[in-house]
Amino acid sequence: MTAQRETVAVGPQGLHLRPAADFVRRANSYRSEITVVNLTRGVERRASGRSLLQITALGIDQGHRVRIEAEGDDAEQAVTALAEMIDRP
Repeated sequence: MTAQRETVAVGPQGLHLRPAADFVRRANSYRSEITVVNLTRGVERRASGRSLLQITALGIDQGHRVRIEAEGDDAEQAVTALAEMIDRP
């Protein structure tokens, strides 16, 4: 099963350090493979949702459009939960 969802980073820090660490921790709780794309900076900017270094390298700032993609048994659940982490302050 595959799923994806687009959202906007609303937190004042975007997805940097502490929010990114929380995101990666949550992403690692799912069996699905998770990919994050910073659409504001370009579709070539992709990262594994399981890698803190890759997520922070995306440079997701407040107001950036983000797509979360997942493939696996719990893909829908993963993208829903992870998108909620990004689109809530």
